[in-house]
Amino acid sequence: MRNDQIYAVVDIETTGTDPKTDRIIQFGCVLVKNGKIINRFATDVNPNKMISKQIQNLTKISNARVQKAPYFEDIAPTLYNLLADTIFVAHNIYFDYQFLNHEFIRCGMPKLKIPGIDTVELAQIFLPKEPSFRLMDLAERFGLTHENPHQADSDAEVTAALLLYIESVMRALPLVTMEQISRLADQTGMQTGSFIKMITQEMRQLTTPLAEELQVVEGVALRKKVVPLFTHNLYERSFPLKKRGKERLFGSELFFYKEQARLMNLVYRHFAAPKESSETKQVNKNLMIEAATGMGKTIGYLLPLAYLATPEEPLIVSTASLLLQDQLLKQDLPKVNKVLPQPLVGTVVKGQRHYLDLARFKAKLSDFPKQKQYQLYQMATLVWLTQTETGDFDELNRIRLNHPFFQDVCHRGLASLDEKSPFYAYDFLRHLRQRMKASNLLIVNHAFLARESLRKQPLLPKSRYLVIDEAHHLAENCEQAERQVVSTGVFRKKMHQVTADGGLFEQVLALVRNDASFSSTLALYIQELHALVENQEILLTSLLQTKDSELQELVITKAELASLPLEVQKAKDKLCLYYEEANFLGSKLLATCQQLEQETKARTELLLTDFQEYLAFVNESGKIFANWLTDWRKELVHFLVPDRNRITGECQLLDFAAPLLPRTKWYDRYEKILYIGGTLKVSGNQQYFSRRLGIPETKLKVIQSPFAYEEQTRLLVPENGPVANKQSPEEYNAYLIASIESLIRSVDRPILVLFTAHEVLQKVYSALHKQFLIEGREILAQGVGGSREKLLRRFSRSSNSVLFGADSFWEGVDLPGEQLEVLIVTRLPFENPKRPLVAARTQYLEEQGINAFSQETLPKAALRLRQAYGRLVRGQNDYGVMIVLDRRLVTTSYGKRLTKAFPPKVKPEITSLLEIETVLTDLKKAENQEKNE
Repeated sequence: MRNDQIYAVVDIETTGTDPKTDRIIQFGCVLVKNGKIINRFATDVNPNKMISKQIQNLTKISNARVQKAPYFEDIAPTLYNLLADTIFVAHNIYFDYQFLNHEFIRCGMPKLKIPGIDTVELAQIFLPKEPSFRLMDLAERFGLTHENPHQADSDAEVTAALLLYIESVMRALPLVTMEQISRLADQTGMQTGSFIKMITQEMRQLTTPLAEELQVVEGVALRKKVVPLFTHNLYERSFPLKKRGKERLFGSELFFYKEQARLMNLVYRHFAAPKESSETKQVNKNLMIEAATGMGKTIGYLLPLAYLATPEEPLIVSTASLLLQDQLLKQDLPKVNKVLPQPLVGTVVKGQRHYLDLARFKAKLSDFPKQKQYQLYQMATLVWLTQTETGDFDELNRIRLNHPFFQDVCHRGLASLDEKSPFYAYDFLRHLRQRMKASNLLIVNHAFLARESLRKQPLLPKSRYLVIDEAHHLAENCEQAERQVVSTGVFRKKMHQVTADGGLFEQVLALVRNDASFSSTLALYIQELHALVENQEILLTSLLQTKDSELQELVITKAELASLPLEVQKAKDKLCLYYEEANFLGSKLLATCQQLEQETKARTELLLTDFQEYLAFVNESGKIFANWLTDWRKELVHFLVPDRNRITGECQLLDFAAPLLPRTKWYDRYEKILYIGGTLKVSGNQQYFSRRLGIPETKLKVIQSPFAYEEQTRLLVPENGPVANKQSPEEYNAYLIASIESLIRSVDRPILVLFTAHEVLQKVYSALHKQFLIEGREILAQGVGGSREKLLRRFSRSSNSVLFGADSFWEGVDLPGEQLEVLIVTRLPFENPKRPLVAARTQYLEEQGINAFSQETLPKAALRLRQAYGRLVRGQNDYGVMIVLDRRLVTTSYGKRLTKAFPPKVKPEITSLLEIETVLTDLKKAENQEKNE
């Protein structure tokens, strides 16, 4: 391609996505030459068919508007000549290019044969950290003017601006990076790779010095890493316990809330208390604090602890998710540091597989599968390496960590590193450890903290200061972290991969072809693997024959295993034996590998590492399978989750005692622990969480909310609705469909609808979404149209969308102000007692003399209701309505106990559905009044 070439940046709008039956309704084109827009062309097109209301609402192009427009047949020659001798550019070129060609052929014209460039793929490569590659989102992110999204002229204009922006990003990269990308670009769409190579060729003609913040190691450009230095103030500053001192400290940066101030004082006094005698130490070790969402609880504990934490005794904060870790570092920490005399130096810490191994990545640049997505990830990573100091994959938002590329290049731990490797000094995991030593704030998640009990050596330092934020998730995270899982389907798949022609075993055997002992041992090992696969399938097939095929998870009892047919019993016994034999043979193979590692080159060393990793996988699978078959302690539950083929599945061992903190390895490493969250108090069962965590003596302090809930919210229950558990599923679903449709029509504002079952959610969605889409209102649904984060982003940007959610949508949805004023709860959030996990937990509690319904089921439902209700008010000016369609909240004794989950002055109002609609209509009127003002 020549640099004086004309680029035709095209966008089309159509009546649908099928070129055989749908037609173009608008064509837009922007011509670009030498980095500048030189011409524009746009026209509506008469499709000679009706445009659906859905497309009209999306594009704002009406049937009346296109009636006077030319037919495509009339303008086809003009468009064909316009595009001749240009390079076709589009955002998702596969749609626009192919649709236009289909139309040209329909009109008796030849197909376009001009080269093409896809800006979606360019964005995926050169803008790797973007959370979305939709044109609208990229335009907003980079300030590209986009006045009429989903109209061809506006979309073409923005795509042209995006192309020019991406080109500027490409030219700013180091030549060595562009050279590597050019070599990998052959798999990109149409002539996108040729465009990359043209830019690279032009860059070769220039002598641009390497940017100061970059360095080149073994042909890979890396951003230089900086370890922030923690410097102690030379003078002591004590934490201000009184209001005047806090206001002086806050200045104009933070607002003084008396509730938050009380929280700060409680936190400081807990951790700053003098050393205690051994008798009182355990009693005062733990403190639980409930602090309302929206009052600034994160700042409430970070600020006072900044006066105490040092790199030698760091503050360790554990929160519920990776997302919240990054939010704490990027949003909360900067606010606190603006006012602190001694700023906190924070580092996010994650498991090793979240980080890139540079040596493995470099090796894969010369030895990789010829697969498009794999190479797109490689190219994007090359760009990202010029930007990242952490090597944390979570910086790359639009990725799948289970993709083979990330499995190949993720870190295996410090022990796997070669000190002689040129990448050793620049390794991301080593850099993380250096940052940790220089930080007085380490941010982890509950799963990482819980896995400290499983590690041979702890990764976190001992400290006096541990804060567990979102503490209501801790018990569940402990259970999940210590859950032992072996998948016989994965085992079979990996076995076939490593033993296939040209697979891992053949490659390793080629390295040691002169070692007859190794070859014979490996042959025996392969026989053991095949025997393991065969006997695992015999066992699981037999177990699944006795179970309901509709169940997605099964509980296996000792009696069931003992009652299996004789031939299956033999297969079960053989499994343990074969795993022991495989482990013995594996240890012999491992010894040879370790000796070879000292004599081999980098690529060979990585091959041996993969081989050792597989041996460890088989060994670990054997341990778990043996436990699953033989360990029958009362706190353990033996699950079997079948695969679709009903031959393989996951064997899981869940430990109900895992959340008991005193038995964990990490609990005693922290002198003081604070557990904090928005929902830790359960009415009638103040010790619910402390008992669950095995620390029943722990005090619970409640910080009163700064919000006037009785004035800012209303809790409404229809008076004539059916009782959920006295209706058939079909009858209750019909009631939900009719009620939700009516409520949606009553208010033109965002609505969050919460479900307790995905099946019901899907049925209500299927019944309603098409009709509302035709009317121009979008219903978003969990499991349809993207991830949780993507759905929330689309919901928050809309003025009247409806979002159907279950599970995690009951909490952690932070949508302040007008973004969420209406919340509909379809059913009281009780766990399904028929689920095997729930039934197993109930049995476990009952065997301990605990009433499972009052001590577990009811508190959990109450907490979920509180978490849902908490979505409505996140600030002083928020207002919201919560509608509970399940009348059991007001008609049953346990329902009345559930109402105590709400703030004291918030009482359910029993009213007709018509009156509820009136309340929502008043919201609509209020909104219109605000707009007019």
